[in-house]
Amino acid sequence: MRIATFNVNGVNARLPNLLRWLEAERPDVVCLQELKADQCIVPLTALEAAGYGAVWQGQRSWNGVAILARGATPVLTRRALPGDPDDAQVRYIEAAVNGVIIASLYLPNGNPRPGPKFDYKLAWLERLIAHAAELMAAGVPVVLAGDYNVVPTEANIYPGHHERENALLHPRSRSAFVRLMDQGWTDALRRLQPEGPLWTFWAYLHQRWPNDKGMRLDHLLLSPDLATRLVDAGVSRDVRREAGASDHAPAWVSLGNEARRRGRSRASRASTSPAVNGDLGRRWPPRTSL
Repeated sequence: MRIATFNVNGVNARLPNLLRWLEAERPDVVCLQELKADQCIVPLTALEAAGYGAVWQGQRSWNGVAILARGATPVLTRRALPGDPDDAQVRYIEAAVNGVIIASLYLPNGNPRPGPKFDYKLAWLERLIAHAAELMAAGVPVVLAGDYNVVPTEANIYPGHHERENALLHPRSRSAFVRLMDQGWTDALRRLQPEGPLWTFWAYLHQRWPNDKGMRLDHLLLSPDLATRLVDAGVSRDVRREAGASDHAPAWVSLGNEARRRGRSRASRASTSPAVNGDLGRRWPPRTSL
């Protein structure tokens, strides 16, 4: 099972890029962020023609998240991150696909800081930590995938940067990410490549892409049972070099089937557990390197 996350930075503007990537890589599940499209203008017809069912929450000009599944329609379990019913920003969606709970999330950027945007980022992180703890306690297979807008450590940003005041690197952002990880989640990309550059984002400005001055903002966190099935992970860097590309590249993981029989009883509960049912279903050739 191949699961990918991709901040597409405008699903309609980048639709040709997205469709080319889907055709070339054929992931089983895709989490999209920054749709930047109203609910009614997400290009469902084009996605279905490419072989994907979808659930999504759109928002004009900003935000927006989706989950795609190849040959199936994800079973929607949550339309928003719990903890603040007045939060109007569309940044979280959750669905069950083949017995696995998939979350697509777009964490707030938080800049400029200090100020209300950074305060909102920290509050959103606390809500994510609380909900993730409930998912972990439920004992169901979970992938928390998306653009976290957090650079976890200095190993996840280009050397010699001048980003010390950036909310993406702030000690409070990093500390919250550590507390999330301490619940028992596995950072899939770093599990398989613990050292070295592993960028998922290169800003449009200042020649960041040509000079490979990137950072890792996009993460796929696995629950313990899925971590035992992790066989491959990487970043599809070539997508970033295309004309009209997003400033992010897709990141992905490959999960083997060996542990699925042992986990079947828990997986079958995935779409009915109270922790995941809050407000309301394979063939990618393995890569030889990251």
